Amino acid sequence: MKTVTLGKTGLVVTKNSFGALPIQRISEKDAVYLLQKAFYNGINYFDTARAYTDSEVKLGEAFKHTRDRIVISTKTGAQNADGFWKDLETSLRNLKTDYIDIYQFHNPSFCPKPGGEDGLYDAALEAQRQGKIRFISITNHRLAVAKEAIESGLYATLQFPFCYLATEKDLEIVELTKKANMGFIAMKALSGGLITDSALAYAYLAQEQFDHVVPIWGVQRESELDEFLSYNENPPALTEERLAQIAKDKEMLSGDFCRSCGYCMPCTVGIEINNCARMSLLLRRAPTEAHLTPEWQAKMMKIEDCVDCGKCLSKCPYGLNTPELLRKNLADYKTFLK
Repeated sequence: MKTVTLGKTGLVVTKNSFGALPIQRISEKDAVYLLQKAFYNGINYFDTARAYTDSEVKLGEAFKHTRDRIVISTKTGAQNADGFWKDLETSLRNLKTDYIDIYQFHNPSFCPKPGGEDGLYDAALEAQRQGKIRFISITNHRLAVAKEAIESGLYATLQFPFCYLATEKDLEIVELTKKANMGFIAMKALSGGLITDSALAYAYLAQEQFDHVVPIWGVQRESELDEFLSYNENPPALTEERLAQIAKDKEMLSGDFCRSCGYCMPCTVGIEINNCARMSLLLRRAPTEAHLTPEWQAKMMKIEDCVDCGKCLSKCPYGLNTPELLRKNLADYKTFLK
């Protein structure tokens, strides 16, 4: 199985690694089965977060007897030192462990640093001194924060959205981490479901220029896990046909589109923004009937209740005009109902 050394951490992890956000949607029994199947088939790195409801609990149950044979990363969305310690102690308890390999600040709007009024980085240093975390890291969706984190030299790894739809600015971030000997953890390697060919997504990230990049595939079903495990034995090649498909997808998905990160949520009036704002793309890249059910129609019509409060717009890490994007998606959606 192909492995990657996560930069200055020295941690050697499987190129195919496990993103544990989706397991919060399935039962503990099913989640433990999936996690253990991944482990016994060679996957040794699992990423979760305090914000992923019971994901940490499920990891703790799955690996309580094999903790020393895996690498775990989790995240805190705390805004101050008190919140940091509360999150850390909860994560340690949930994960049934006395240490976390990679502890990440979860998409902060700024780059935490020593001496900051928030106290976050200083708390992380103290937790590191106590042996409760091994490496201090950060996740982000913002180019400016990601770049500052790299240049600061304060972080062991960066988790950032990366797939074959990446822009030149995204690629610059990847290259900067490599030069800084900083591990790069690729979230949203399937662009939140907009990329429907996992073999193509894998082949792109398996290129030599991305030999320091570790994609964490979000897994919810055994069929999905089996798909990614199969690439360990038979890695898909980046053929001319696949390169042509990448070019086609980039043309279709260029410009402003919702990445479904969910940081705009919750909506003031209950709109399911992270799905409704990209409905036009979903309709064209997945079976149409699945998105035209009475349930989905009700969700989309909820867009008409938008009060333009601006909260989603201010929270979007990609700077999208979310209310406008929602209205455009609703107008397009109505054409499919005729």
